[in-house]
Amino acid sequence: MSETTREAMDFDIVIVGAGPAGLATAIRIKQLAEEHGRDVSVVIVEKGSEVGAHILSGAVIDPSGLDRLLPDWRTDADRPLKTEVSDDRFYFLGPAGCLRLPNAFMPPLMSNHGNFIGSLGNVTRYLAARAEALGVEIYPGFAATEVLYDDNGAVAGIATGDMGIGRDGKPKDDYTPGMELRAKYTIFAEGARGSLTKQLLARFDLMEGRSPQKFGIGIKELWQVNPEKFRPGLVQHSFGWPLGLKTGGGSFLYHFEDNLVTVGFVLHLDYDNPTLSPFEEFQRFKTHPLIRETFEGGKRIAYGARALTEGGWQSVPKLAFPGGALVGCAAGFMNVPRIKGNHNAMHSGIQAAEAAFAALSEDRAADTLIAYETGWRSSVIGRDLKPVRNVKPLWSRFGTAIGVGLGGIDMWLQTLTGVSPFGTLRHKKADFESLKPISEVTPIRYPKPDGVLTFDRLSSVFLSNTNHVEDQPVHLRLTDPSIPIGKNLPLYGEPARLYCPAGVYEVVYDDEENQASPRFVINAQNCVHCKTCDIKDPAQNITWVPPEGGGGPNYPNM
Repeated sequence: MSETTREAMDFDIVIVGAGPAGLATAIRIKQLAEEHGRDVSVVIVEKGSEVGAHILSGAVIDPSGLDRLLPDWRTDADRPLKTEVSDDRFYFLGPAGCLRLPNAFMPPLMSNHGNFIGSLGNVTRYLAARAEALGVEIYPGFAATEVLYDDNGAVAGIATGDMGIGRDGKPKDDYTPGMELRAKYTIFAEGARGSLTKQLLARFDLMEGRSPQKFGIGIKELWQVNPEKFRPGLVQHSFGWPLGLKTGGGSFLYHFEDNLVTVGFVLHLDYDNPTLSPFEEFQRFKTHPLIRETFEGGKRIAYGARALTEGGWQSVPKLAFPGGALVGCAAGFMNVPRIKGNHNAMHSGIQAAEAAFAALSEDRAADTLIAYETGWRSSVIGRDLKPVRNVKPLWSRFGTAIGVGLGGIDMWLQTLTGVSPFGTLRHKKADFESLKPISEVTPIRYPKPDGVLTFDRLSSVFLSNTNHVEDQPVHLRLTDPSIPIGKNLPLYGEPARLYCPAGVYEVVYDDEENQASPRFVINAQNCVHCKTCDIKDPAQNITWVPPEGGGGPNYPNM
């Protein structure tokens, strides 16, 4: 907590994060307040420099959440989604060829027809405009860095981070203390691996009785392709090469307006080879004959990366606790085989809003929103997640060839009979526990980028428009600074330098030729806020905390 007295403001509802979940929460509360003639004050704090600056998703968007929240959005002249899926393809890739999987073999829930392709960042900007029109206050550029508690231990709001703190921890000339935003209920919509959500999970033991949460890393580029290569409405998913059959992951190409093609790669973070680099696997994926032809003569215009929650049904924590609730990817509502979570994020925001408004209508405050906690499994969210609950654990246990096949059979059986022969499989361990020592694996060697189709990390980070105030405390904190060189380097080759998609971590040698006197270097300026280091570090020695508000990537249309 800041030693300087902070200004405090009181609201009915404080929301952390202006993504689809947080904005849906705010809009739904204001809609209910308007319907019932009540005055409910709602504020959203967003660490990005503007709404959408830190939003990254595929994105093929299931519109069910938007339809529920804003039934008129399809007729709005400013609607953010205009390209409907027209062609839906699935491929299994080998090193030089591919096998297209017939759509008739795919479980119906895997169909993308009726969905839209677009920019989730633009969707959030649209939602923000609708929220502000209803009277929601939105403060971008302010990072929530502290949870406030009342005398009974209930969440009482949040505090934003101090601005103008130097690298030495001392105030600079432009120092401004953070503010306390106090609320009757605080909704946390931070996305995957949120820093405050992580604290709340521990404080209130919200994972009791649940499987460990699982994660993936999603890496994405946006290309403008030649018109003859453009297929508006084409959605193409694939799995297999370049990953081995024991490593889970997949990829996507989505064609939408203005000759834009989104290409992305999702890699499950329970991989075991410490020499694997998700970034390099993504670059290698683009060289496949099925993929590279789309980008010949095209131009890469944006890049980004973000962690995904993949645990699903059995890893969703307890959602409500005294004074607050979790929504969206902070709760872990992504459907792994569909690679979709935005619809569930909005549905969860709607459900949390309805529970919170009901509590406010009864003059309650700072208690537990039981209706939200008990209702989601029987709601549209539960109906989406339950039939796919075994896909990820089957994939993790049996690998791509057998695991994906068993997952497909399980989804079909649940579609036809409502019953799974596997019951509900648990996730066995957290992702940071999966790495093997480097002595037990075959090191992976990656080719150098060509600068045309494949690229290095630093040129990629440049396209993410990432920027941080340089003279500020490092926001990637080491619990024990000796571990990277003393433990992780000899045992795993220090995997942080490889799993980070932004070149944040390096091992630098004073004597490069003899690899003598190694030092661990953190280039915090490069960080795109993906949170992978906080998840995958085998010693759980790295803690990601928000940097000064407004720092990080500035995605224009991701």
